[in-house]
Amino acid sequence: MPKTVDITTDARGVARLTLKRPEKHNAMSPEMIDDLTVAAQNLGANPAVRLIVLAGDGKSFCAGGDLDWMRSQFTASRTERMAEARRLAMMFKALNDIPKPLIARVQGNAFGGGIGLISVCDSAVASPHARFGLTEVRLGIIPATISPYVIARIGAPAARRFFVSGALFDAATALKIGLVTLVASDDLDAALNSEIDEFLAASPQAAARAKSLVASLSSEVTAEVIDDVVRKLADSWETEEAQTKIAAFFAERASGGV
Repeated sequence: MPKTVDITTDARGVARLTLKRPEKHNAMSPEMIDDLTVAAQNLGANPAVRLIVLAGDGKSFCAGGDLDWMRSQFTASRTERMAEARRLAMMFKALNDIPKPLIARVQGNAFGGGIGLISVCDSAVASPHARFGLTEVRLGIIPATISPYVIARIGAPAARRFFVSGALFDAATALKIGLVTLVASDDLDAALNSEIDEFLAASPQAAARAKSLVASLSSEVTAEVIDDVVRKLADSWETEEAQTKIAAFFAERASGGV
């Protein structure tokens, strides 16, 4: 049984895949990355599952990379960093390639890899109180592994704005740039259920073919693309700027400043 995610399926065939590290704001550890990869493969192959809701337990949807994982990357070799980046990239690809509707329920903040998770979904319903950010550049690194999915989702103009600045933005902005599909006015689950009903009205096989059609006419995330983003992430970790920024970040946390 996975320890970092929870999976339930109702009578309609709606599976809920919930990130279960609320005390860490559902930040992605190596174990969670593996659990999500396996869950994506299993749910995609399960004929009893018609649709998947990706959710987060607690106050946050997903805070991005786990800090202990980041700390290990700080001292890792280039080979080790590339292996971990590839592990993350393959998780996003597994979720992106699920041949069934995947809807994100964004009840709280989503940063870095959390935005990557939203971007591999077919739809995303957000709380009006949710906040978002691609803050990697503020640590001297780049959002490389998630970039193919985020850019496909929000387009180059918005990516240039938020990749390069690392600025935080609200749910209204997330809706405007296409990161989320719907911002709930009040009841998040009522809005989510309405979106689920829209997808369940489709024929399952036709929905799978339609999703495949969109993928075939979009920029494909090939092995070469994954190799490129893995290399670029490793390159960014090795800069003096990243080493200085990340060291300062952990030093500030150790002193209670963050």
